[in-house]
Amino acid sequence: MTAPKKLFIKTYGCQMNVYDSERMAESLGDNYVETKTAADADMILLNTCHIREKAAEKVYSELGRLKPLKELNPDLKIGVAGCVAQAEGAEIMRRQPAVDLVVGPQSYHRLPAMEARVRSGKTALDTDFPEEDKFEKLKGRGKATRAPSAFLTVQEGCDKFCAFCVVPYTRGAEVSRPATRVLTEARELVERGVREVTLLGQNVNAYHGVGEEGADYTLARLIKELAKIDGLERIRYTTSHPNDMDDALIAAHGEIDKLMPYLHLPVQSGSDRILKRMNRSHTAESYLRLIERIRAARPDIVMSGDFIVGFPEETDADFEATMELVREVKYGYAYSFKYSTRPGTPAAERPQVEPAIADERLQRLQGLITGQQREIQNSMVGRDVSVLVEKAGREAGQMVGKSEYLHSVHIDEAQAEIGDVVRVRIVDAKTNSLTARQI
Repeated sequence: MTAPKKLFIKTYGCQMNVYDSERMAESLGDNYVETKTAADADMILLNTCHIREKAAEKVYSELGRLKPLKELNPDLKIGVAGCVAQAEGAEIMRRQPAVDLVVGPQSYHRLPAMEARVRSGKTALDTDFPEEDKFEKLKGRGKATRAPSAFLTVQEGCDKFCAFCVVPYTRGAEVSRPATRVLTEARELVERGVREVTLLGQNVNAYHGVGEEGADYTLARLIKELAKIDGLERIRYTTSHPNDMDDALIAAHGEIDKLMPYLHLPVQSGSDRILKRMNRSHTAESYLRLIERIRAARPDIVMSGDFIVGFPEETDADFEATMELVREVKYGYAYSFKYSTRPGTPAAERPQVEPAIADERLQRLQGLITGQQREIQNSMVGRDVSVLVEKAGREAGQMVGKSEYLHSVHIDEAQAEIGDVVRVRIVDAKTNSLTARQI
């Protein structure tokens, strides 16, 4: 029997890319096993992200570093997948002839046929937006044991067209997977040992999937059905848009025990002028009132957000409005970035903020956010929380997992195994984690 070839996948960017990489590996699983090093691989796939400036150039640099491997092993096949593949297409092969395969994020269900083509000595390019449902064409998730937490894509694409974002061009229009298929995949994951799923989408709370007998499933209804699955203990979702946070989803945070008290809800700026220039279609005030309603439904919820600093034409007053919003919300987590141009987006053509000014603003914002995060972590000391155990810790007898609030928790002298959900008492707060003892 011929030994399977080795597949190395390097994943860039978002959680959806992590999910996509898993599915690509599964689609090639009849002929390949995954390896952790590129040097001994028979096929290398770069699953790329186009969200940051110069993303394509970073991919070309990586391809340049991989080229010597192909010179040593002419049978090695190199592929580029994901959003840079979608944006650059055939240009990737033109600039780097070592590449054999280019596949966009909507076409990776065709990987087995593309792999067969490159093994015959040809190249393969597919950056279409096919009409068929790629998820329906993919193999089932299988029965092999896996980590207790998993991502599950339920929605892709975006119709919002924020002025800074390339997602509508690389992922396409908003599409929701049928609810029955999402539920089937969730059950398959639970059979493989998964206890927690994070539902993924570019605008996950815009989800509207077809259910049984043509019924319309919103995200709230989908979560209610997922909560009925025996063995599935925790449900999360990301990333959400404020405009799609409907009454039923807000209520779900107070009604469904398996829906964790953590919500990532990007606002991007606290300035209404900048929000309008971003084409965000909400105001700072409407966002703050929305946070109030969510906290009324689930008072202990931990909020997370995204911020872009130095957006074109941002003034000192605009930035101070962002700082004021952050002070009012008090985030448990937040991700902040200095604006970088995305080619082809409206904001790329506008007057840019001086880099030094943007740097200074980013440092101030991150200082405020870090203080809030530490304050919330410190407030956890003495509290009892539930932890999903994910791995062994560095110390003898120590286990590590995530609390319902997504905090990383180290359990000393743990009497638990990976996949267990245990009650613990927090005894110490460190910079990026909590320490606990089991109760």
